[in-house]
Amino acid sequence: MKDLILESENGTYTTPEVNFNMITGMCEISGESFLEETAKFYAPLSDWLKLYTVQIKKPIIFSLKLTYFNTSTSKWILNILNVLQEFNEDGGDVIVNWYYDEDDIDMIDDIEDYELDTGININKIPFE
Repeated sequence: MKDLILESENGTYTTPEVNFNMITGMCEISGESFLEETAKFYAPLSDWLKLYTVQIKKPIIFSLKLTYFNTSTSKWILNILNVLQEFNEDGGDVIVNWYYDEDDIDMIDDIEDYELDTGININKIPFE
């Protein structure tokens, strides 16, 4: 297993920056996520986390710093949060931090919905 690092791409569609570190357990997705082939981008992230929770089993600090994401991305965020919640329920140590713009009421609602849907505790942290 190795780190998963992806640079953001801007064009017709936008992908976020990804930095999943297998040694530290620090995993971050940041930027904007506006994709057409969302599964192609997010499935490897979900797979990496599943593998990490089975093979490495160290604590995970998962940070989302998305300023925008589309509907298809939201489904994959839910999938990823479910993977983290399963790890948490199996005794894994998980911290989820979600950075957001305090003026973005929709984002705050989305974060709260994810907490309800997954049962995972999400630390809401305003961007500075």
